[in-house]
Amino acid sequence: MEKNKPMNEKLAAFGRLLQIMDELREKCPWDRKQTMESLRHLTIEETYELGDAILDNNLPEIRNELGDLLLHIVFYSKIGSETGDFDIVDVCNQICEKLIIRHPHVYGDTAVNDEEDVKKNWEQIKLKEGKKSVLEGVPRSLPAMVKASRIQDKARGVGFDWDKPEQVWEKVQEELGELKSEVESGAAHEKIEAELGDVLFSVINYARFIGVNPEDALERTNKKFIKRFQYLESQAREKGLKLSDMTLDEMDVYWNEAKKL
Repeated sequence: MEKNKPMNEKLAAFGRLLQIMDELREKCPWDRKQTMESLRHLTIEETYELGDAILDNNLPEIRNELGDLLLHIVFYSKIGSETGDFDIVDVCNQICEKLIIRHPHVYGDTAVNDEEDVKKNWEQIKLKEGKKSVLEGVPRSLPAMVKASRIQDKARGVGFDWDKPEQVWEKVQEELGELKSEVESGAAHEKIEAELGDVLFSVINYARFIGVNPEDALERTNKKFIKRFQYLESQAREKGLKLSDMTLDEMDVYWNEAKKL
C-alpha cells in the first residue's frame, strides 16, 4: 500500500464520507434520530475499542476503529451544522489555528531544544489563552488512572516535578510504608483509602519517569491474567473438575502451565 497518497485523493475520500453522512442523516431512520447525547456513550466505546486494537497491535482493526471514530466526528459536526452552531469546516479550521498557535517553534521564531521544551511552551500558551490552571484541560470524566497520569504530565509542563526517578521510587516506598502502618493500626477505612490512593498516585508517577504508560501496563496484565485464568478453567473442565472444589495448589499446577505457554 502506498504510504503517502496524493492530497487530492485524501480530500476526495474525506468528501465521500461527508456526502454519505449527509445522505444517512436524511434517509436513515436511526441516523436521523441521533443526538450528541445519544452518540456520546458510543463514542467512548469506540475509543476504548481503538485502544484495545492498539494494545493488540492489530493494524487492520486499528484502521477500522479509526474509521468509526472519524465517523463520529463527522456525525457531531453534521448535527452542529443543523443547529447552526458549527460545522465540519469550523471544526477543521479551529484545530488548525490551535496547532499553529501552539507550535511557535514551527510556525514562528521560538527555539526549542527537545520535546520537553515543546510541552512547556504548550502549557504556557494555554495559560495565555485564558485558562486559569494548567489542569483545566484534564477531563473530569477520565478514568482515575488516566487522569492521574495526565495531571502529572501537565504539572511537569510548568516545572512542578521530581528531578530523578530515584526520588520518585523513594516516594513510592514512603507511601507504601504509610499504607502498611494505617492497615496494621486498624485505622478508619477513609484513612486507609487515602493512603492507598497516595500509593497508586506515586506508582503512576514512577511509571512516567521510567517511560511506561501505566494504563497500558495494567491492561496488558489484565489480558495476561484473563488468558491464564481461562486456560485454568478449560483444563479443569476437561478433567470434570470445578474450580470451587479445587485446592489452590491444584489450581497452581494449571496456572504455572499457562505461564509457560
